[in-house]
Amino acid sequence: MAGMTNSATRVLLGVRGMSREAGERVSAALKDLPGVEKATPDEGQIEVHYDPTRLTVMDLVRAVRAQGFLAGML
Repeated sequence: MAGMTNSATRVLLGVRGMSREAGERVSAALKDLPGVEKATPDEGQIEVHYDPTRLTVMDLVRAVRAQGFLAGML
């Protein structure tokens, strides 16, 4: 992932009903997406650093929804 840090965009997603344990699962699913550099979960939200030339915020939201949670930008 060298070189990605400078071009990465940070977004904070609110994830309704996500516990810390579920956050680890959601984080892993996001990190599986090509272009996600980092996904740091917290209670009810997740901070994602991603390459905006490869993914949109909606791509990230869809990945969270695929884990069974409602999500949106904070």
